[in-house]
Amino acid sequence: MASTQYFPGSKFGEFEPDPTLTNDDLKPTTIHQRTFSWWEMASLWVALVVGVPSYYLAGSLVDLGMAWWQGIATIVAANLILLLPLVLTGHPGTKYGISFPVLARSSFGIRGAHVPTLLRSMVGCGWYGIETWIGGDAIFLLLPNPIKESSISRTLPWLGTSPLEFACFLVFWVAQLAIVWKGIEGIKELEKYSAPILIILTSSLLIWAYVKAGGLGHMLSLTSRLSLSEFWSLFFPSLTANISFWATLALNIPDFTRYAKSQKDQIIGRAGLPIFMGAFTFVGLAVTSSTKVIFGKLISNPIQLLGQIGGLATRILAIVGISLATITTNIAANVVAPANALVNLSPSNFTFWRGALLTALLGIAFQPWRLLKSSESFVNTWLIGYSALLGPIGGIVLADYYLVRRMNLSIKDLYSLSPSGAYYYTGGYNLAAMAALVIGIFPVIPGFLQNVGILSSVSDAFVVIYKNAWFFSFFSAGVLYWVMSSLMVKQSKILPSDPLLPNAD
Repeated sequence: MASTQYFPGSKFGEFEPDPTLTNDDLKPTTIHQRTFSWWEMASLWVALVVGVPSYYLAGSLVDLGMAWWQGIATIVAANLILLLPLVLTGHPGTKYGISFPVLARSSFGIRGAHVPTLLRSMVGCGWYGIETWIGGDAIFLLLPNPIKESSISRTLPWLGTSPLEFACFLVFWVAQLAIVWKGIEGIKELEKYSAPILIILTSSLLIWAYVKAGGLGHMLSLTSRLSLSEFWSLFFPSLTANISFWATLALNIPDFTRYAKSQKDQIIGRAGLPIFMGAFTFVGLAVTSSTKVIFGKLISNPIQLLGQIGGLATRILAIVGISLATITTNIAANVVAPANALVNLSPSNFTFWRGALLTALLGIAFQPWRLLKSSESFVNTWLIGYSALLGPIGGIVLADYYLVRRMNLSIKDLYSLSPSGAYYYTGGYNLAAMAALVIGIFPVIPGFLQNVGILSSVSDAFVVIYKNAWFFSFFSAGVLYWVMSSLMVKQSKILPSDPLLPNAD
């Protein structure tokens, strides 16, 4: 095994990395940087799951016609399916100490890796904007009524929201950057200590709803409004949307597993994801259904619900709880990947902090208040739409690592621009990966264009493909890449294993 456990100066053990391909944020992690235990990995997922979007998710499915148990079952099934690629993609992060942008160099090429990482970062910027808008919405809804009823709370058509709501959005936007400033260690500490607090607050909300509504009878009586054929036509796009919900992190999970102490820690730490998601969406549905009994109307927005409950103590707890839930999810899920992608794009110009700042700025440009207009736009346009971008990338990366490379990577070549390097391919681009990516995305485009109203009608085949975008693009791109790579002897040759840790296999 190569001596790559310590990095004196800018050298990785015995070789000099190309300065245009590395900086302190892109170097493989050392033994001393591997500080994430299974508990801290699990805490990360608890903090990620407990958030307003997860609360919305099951409610959105019920809003579209599913019974409460169908909504929960759909979400749990999606997370069970996603758990496999999540664990598989996390393996090279722990074994080699590398982030997702560096891992992508193996399959897409030293320069070609910019394509998948920038696509992933684009989705992250959109989610950053959505989460920040939710945090700003909490500030707005909990303001005194005289302020909310003033002239500055009226919607401006050209902006799509009111100046007051936009100002609350910017306040929350700025507040998050203070935590991002502390880097990955600050994020780890935030997630670790926030998880138990969020569990207590969530449990308190459920107990309140149970007592006030006299039990969960109303939720249990909610039945499906769909016929059998209507259910199945909704189930598969909903399954795709729920997979897409975490497909972002399933792709860049090496950004976190590179800090795990061992493979055991990174696997056990994420095994509870389906349980966490199932439990939290149950809380969301139980509380939402209880509001019909308590207030005489369904209140699916937890922020509006906390505002409806009223009281100074409730307002303070609401601001703390929602802010904590939003920040923990947003920073871990939507800052790390885009920031690392920008660092990878230009290591000499970008640091993690600069990348995070640009991510936050782009989050504003996505105008998240328009993406959250309805359950339809959130599920069928946003979640399913971007799954067509992330699915093929995940398929290609996993096919390369497990089927082509057999889990053997050369750290030296991942940081080299030498034409003889294993990942230089054609001018730094792996044409097989690029072709598989395009072919995986292309068939989904007609269905997407129809969904957003650009095309009036398309073939039923394209509609089916779009509703199953993640599955179709993931498997089609992955299999195609594997076949093309297997026909290219030079790209398929197995390199000697070069893990950074003796026990990381």
